Amino acid sequence: MGEPQRQATGRAAQRLRTHERLFEASVAEFKRTGVAAADVREIVASAGVAQGTFYFHFPAKSDVLLELERREDVRIAADLRKALDRPHTLVDALTEVTDLILGMERRLGGRLVRELLGHHFSPSRPDVDTWTNYQVIVQVVEEIERAQERGEADPNLDAATSAALFMLGVYGVLASTPGPRQARRALLDALISRTVRSLETR
Repeated sequence: MGEPQRQATGRAAQRLRTHERLFEASVAEFKRTGVAAADVREIVASAGVAQGTFYFHFPAKSDVLLELERREDVRIAADLRKALDRPHTLVDALTEVTDLILGMERRLGGRLVRELLGHHFSPSRPDVDTWTNYQVIVQVVEEIERAQERGEADPNLDAATSAALFMLGVYGVLASTPGPRQARRALLDALISRTVRSLETR
């Protein structure tokens, strides 16, 4: 590798390290103050960079939320694949999904998760996403399709629609019921039960 190539590789690695420091500092500040009140000056001070560097990596604070959403989707999907790498029922799969999403809430805090969901469902967000862009919902669709193949679920129902309604219900519980985690767990258990009943062969 020649010197110019080594320098270019070194600069790319430095940019990645800076990006990661800014991302982590931003999430910490969001957890502390909320997104609207988060101070970019505090973020860059924590990351040890100039203020303009933040805007180079994240043109707006909402861009941090977009990256956080993508990272959480990848993390939860990976954990879900591991957890379901054994014989299981549809109830097992949906329970694991909700447990992992509650785990996200524990990691990020209820306020930041509600802000993340608010941003995701904001009417001002560009309408460029489809459900196939999200690994978690893709896995839920696949679990429903497997349940249909096993005879646990009605094969005439559209798996993607059922998965979307289930995930909307999960996120609705998190967005609308701050308070004791046990209360949300009870609502999520009821959602799982109703979802499974709605999928049963008639």
